[in-house]
Amino acid sequence: MKKEFFETDVVIIGAGPVGLFAVFELGLLDMKCHVIDILDKPGGQCSELYPEKPIYDIPGMPSVLGIELVDSLMKQIEPFNPTFHLSSMVQEIKKIDDTFWEVKTDSNEVFKTKVVVIAGGGGSFLPKKPPIKEIENFENNSVFYSIKNKEKFTNKNLVIVGGGDSALDWVLNLEPIAKRITLVHRRDQFRAAPDTVKKIFSLIEGGNIDFVIGQVSSLIGKNGSLESLKCKTSDDEVELNCDALLPFFGLTMKLGPIANWGLNLSENLITVDTEKFETNEKSIFAIGDINTYPGKLKLILCGFHEAALMAQQAYKYVYPGEKLTFQYTTSSSSLKKKLGVS
Repeated sequence: MKKEFFETDVVIIGAGPVGLFAVFELGLLDMKCHVIDILDKPGGQCSELYPEKPIYDIPGMPSVLGIELVDSLMKQIEPFNPTFHLSSMVQEIKKIDDTFWEVKTDSNEVFKTKVVVIAGGGGSFLPKKPPIKEIENFENNSVFYSIKNKEKFTNKNLVIVGGGDSALDWVLNLEPIAKRITLVHRRDQFRAAPDTVKKIFSLIEGGNIDFVIGQVSSLIGKNGSLESLKCKTSDDEVELNCDALLPFFGLTMKLGPIANWGLNLSENLITVDTEKFETNEKSIFAIGDINTYPGKLKLILCGFHEAALMAQQAYKYVYPGEKLTFQYTTSSSSLKKKLGVS
């Protein structure tokens, strides 16, 4: 994979609500952001775990669905045109000189940046792996827990495992290009949007896809390439042709590589001050659920507050020596211009 190089003012690690609002606060102060997230879409837990779950403690919004909050935040940051790097995990952060950090991801991306903002919630979202013997021998070759390029599954025999939104959404997305899809789930009931479930049953009833009630028990192949797999049902074990296995069992949260970045930690959380939410490393900040300090509350609205104060200090690293005059968006003509407000 070819390396890609980027230079920016700020790298934000985490595209959840707090990371997205940080783009807004930094953008008001003329700082350009690149945002990195391990998920394949912005929004963090709000998009991945509870898109249809109502949130009741966002100021000014008596009730808002997780996905609605994400959509509003994405709309709010449009004037600042951030660059997103999704399905990527930051592996390494190292100091280049007194001004710049180098950030590297597992997608072979390298960033040169003056400021790093860690907004990774409780850490990195990692896939829950099924308990299948020797599954690691096939990972990244014919077993995939996320999809970065769906074209690689063109004309392939696919087995997709799961009964939630992710599994069913990918059945719908891949069915037109795959050779054949078999959906495997432990029961004939799904935990997905009603319209999605309706479409899945229509494909099953029309013979467009196969459906097996059971669990994958073993993989058959060599040199990392699957040839078939066995699936245990209530009264038998069936063998399915399989070029690629896509298990979608949800996500778990791990601190991941953050633990190796030389930051002060307390019970797997990053300690920060409460003036600017800076870590023990100058120009590296931590906001949202990933940080800890006396009186910390794990609320989205608290993360928004932390993002605002962080941006004030980040400005001093991006524009050293320049005076920062505090302005209100309601009255500042220059801020309104940035936001495209007449």
